[in-house]
Amino acid sequence: MNESRGSLSATAEATPLPFDSARLDGLLDEAGMDAVVISSKHNIQYLFGGYRFFFFDHFDAIGVSRYLPMLVYVKGRPEQSTYIGQGMESYEKELGKFWTPSFQASGTSLDSARLAVDHLQKLGPNVKRVGIERAFLAADAAELMLRELPGVTFVEAHLPLERLRARKTREELDLLRTASELVVDSMLAVIASHGPGATKLELVEALRREEVNRGLTFEYCLTTAGTSLNRAPSEQVWGAGDILSLDSGGNYKGYIGDLCRMAIQGEPDGELEDPLGEVDAILMAARKPIRSGVKGGDIYASAGEVLNKSSYANSIEFVAHGMGLISHEAPRLTSHGPVPYPAYDAARPLEPGMVISIETTLAHPRRGFIKLEDTVAVTDSGWEAFGDRGRGWNRGGARAT
Repeated sequence: MNESRGSLSATAEATPLPFDSARLDGLLDEAGMDAVVISSKHNIQYLFGGYRFFFFDHFDAIGVSRYLPMLVYVKGRPEQSTYIGQGMESYEKELGKFWTPSFQASGTSLDSARLAVDHLQKLGPNVKRVGIERAFLAADAAELMLRELPGVTFVEAHLPLERLRARKTREELDLLRTASELVVDSMLAVIASHGPGATKLELVEALRREEVNRGLTFEYCLTTAGTSLNRAPSEQVWGAGDILSLDSGGNYKGYIGDLCRMAIQGEPDGELEDPLGEVDAILMAARKPIRSGVKGGDIYASAGEVLNKSSYANSIEFVAHGMGLISHEAPRLTSHGPVPYPAYDAARPLEPGMVISIETTLAHPRRGFIKLEDTVAVTDSGWEAFGDRGRGWNRGGARAT
């Protein structure tokens, strides 16, 4: 997956790693970690170059416990790492999916924790500080690890793992581009094939089919119709003259396309053209400073200059956030958005390969919910937008029979 790769051993025949192990080692060293126990699906997927165990792709619960994979990575010594997975993942081991020298089968979350403890104990007394993902570690597993490893200090590993994923490679950018293009294709197809009278539930189901038929995993669709600001699927009808917003996340090989487009049954009047034009102007202003080396906070400053001049300023919300294997990952640009986290990247330079979702929402006092959301990749000299079509008023029922 990554262009810069490590290897398991300098003396043995090189086994390429699907990520930049030198960068990970540097991040762990900066954080003072000797090893890290990775238990989130997305980070395990990243470190295995796109691997995700198909059996638990949509759920974790099984029997009286849950699926809890663990990848124990040792800083500077990847040849001492191990992967702890569910027993059926031995099939995947036979297919060569794991770079780790060892694979250990687990049945429950406690089994995974015991195996991780055993492995950490075998690494010796030099492994004193171990990173964990607290938000993705089951309570029973965490309690066992704390109890059985009293000499180990466990610290939060979210930041170094997130920074490792922040700069997307060419291959990752291609996946995000494809995801974005297919989401927009799906939304425009749904809009064109539905005339007045379709319900929001019908539209969401149609979008699910369009995305799945294009090779995406449908994740969600937030939708509004008419003057309502309610974004949940319902029996509400998209009627003649009504506006519609479709805000959908579609997953392509683990990477998320997340965009929003607008539609109308009929023709927009000036009271609709003008506010959508202002929303568009804010988003284009947000793109203007994007390039490698520019502070992340400049995106908000540039968008804010246009937003504050808008006649709808009191009804507009602007948000910019990182995109990738998960929504709202690095770069983290604001601490005041809908998802709470510190604005770690606001004063830091943007890096090539970072991917940013920029979105502007206008709750129009008379006409309803108006929103555009775009996906933009940072380049050395500027930006590249993915799925950058259908950003005006798309006409409902253009292909309806």
